[in-house]
Amino acid sequence: MTVLADVDATIRSLREEVCRLHAELTRYELVVWTAGNVSARVPDRDLLVIKPSGVAYDRLTPENMVVCDLYGRVVDGGLAPSSDTDAQAYVYRHMPHVGGVVHTHSTYATAWAARGEPIPCVLTMMADEFGGDIPVGPFALIGDDSIGRGIVETLAHSRSPAVLMRNHGVFTIGPTARAAVKAAVMCEDVARTVHIARQLGQPLPIDTRDIDSLYDRYQNVYGQR
Repeated sequence: MTVLADVDATIRSLREEVCRLHAELTRYELVVWTAGNVSARVPDRDLLVIKPSGVAYDRLTPENMVVCDLYGRVVDGGLAPSSDTDAQAYVYRHMPHVGGVVHTHSTYATAWAARGEPIPCVLTMMADEFGGDIPVGPFALIGDDSIGRGIVETLAHSRSPAVLMRNHGVFTIGPTARAAVKAAVMCEDVARTVHIARQLGQPLPIDTRDIDSLYDRYQNVYGQR
């Protein structure tokens, strides 16, 4: 009985957090209308919490967040889950270290995705957060786990928590949903800066050893521990 109560409390807390984090997507102008979503893994359970499909951001509440299993089947919730649920469930099944997934169509990063071009690591902030280029994943149709397969296959060979799915948009991962949101915010920021730099000329590359050093410092030393 106590175990069930603990799981219920965890899901209730995650519903609140996932709902709250959607406000960060609109705050940083990463989404328009009802596009995009945030999801979170339920720790120690084969479950995830995700945004309902097609619901306006100003109408999201903790109560209408949807709980699904890791095959995208609804476990609890009165609304249909996001159309990206199957894709994100695939990510959670195959990347056990991932605790949160975010999807956006943010303008500059999606422009790189439309060209099928990785964002080159020419900024120290990119080295810090992404550990190198932000890679491009394959084109995949929405509605099943095809996008999830592309995310997993692409990020398996990268330190980046972000992937640009070709002709589609941005997917980010993190140990928590909040970390995945941060990666989405930073992905758009560097996509914009590198785009502007290329209008002025050819951005200067950063040596691989320096990228490694910057990534290690930021991931293991920077901030409060």
